[in-house]
Amino acid sequence: MTPITIAALGLLMVGTAFLSRLFGMAGGLILIGVLLALMPLPTAMVLHAITQMASNGWRAFLWRAHIRWRPVANYMVGAAVALAAWSLTRYVPDKPVALLLLGITPFMARLLPANVKPDPDRLWQGTVYGTICMGLMLMTGVSGPLLDTFFLGGDFGRREKVATKAMCQLVSHFTKLIYFGGVIDQAATLDPVLAAVAIAASMFGTTLARRILEAMTDQQFVAWSMKLITTIACYYVAYGSWLLVRTPVLAAFEKGGLQ
Repeated sequence: MTPITIAALGLLMVGTAFLSRLFGMAGGLILIGVLLALMPLPTAMVLHAITQMASNGWRAFLWRAHIRWRPVANYMVGAAVALAAWSLTRYVPDKPVALLLLGITPFMARLLPANVKPDPDRLWQGTVYGTICMGLMLMTGVSGPLLDTFFLGGDFGRREKVATKAMCQLVSHFTKLIYFGGVIDQAATLDPVLAAVAIAASMFGTTLARRILEAMTDQQFVAWSMKLITTIACYYVAYGSWLLVRTPVLAAFEKGGLQ
């Protein structure tokens, strides 16, 4: 990549890390969509994993006093199960499929019945959610909206939720890095300069958001999260759908089938 492209991606990563620090997921949703548009899927997944590991790892460190470790341990069991299962098939989705799933993910999370509240302190529930979220992570690059449902049955304030989720996401993105960086047949390679920029930009953006998150109420946190993520998800559904039908539609136009 050219220095200008690397600088532009660095600025984008600062902004997305800022959003992730505030809402725990929106930044990652935006970043993976941009990366999928610019580079092959395995490379996009590896760069996204490095960026999000830096962002979530730094966020977890800054909020380490608020981390609930039992849910994190339960989640890690599920992530290990998913990695083992996916390593048998080494499946890599096409870009349109990944984008569609990326857009559908937030709405999947909202289909959970209101009276069903998972208990993140229970091992079997952590294993189930960890397995499902990790599988989704390996198909779309993110699992934040669905991961949110993991905390429904626990008594989490916004600080505990952001901190604990950051640790779970750190585990997920590290697992994703292992999968796309070494397990699959077309394992990705990455420019070390771009990787360094990604880490620095993510840590900087994460640090910038701390005061704003402190000033927000829990109600404001939930309201703004829902609005922002719904908007992003709808865009990915539309974009992924267009990529899926673009080739046959353009071919039909060229043959004169649509006039």
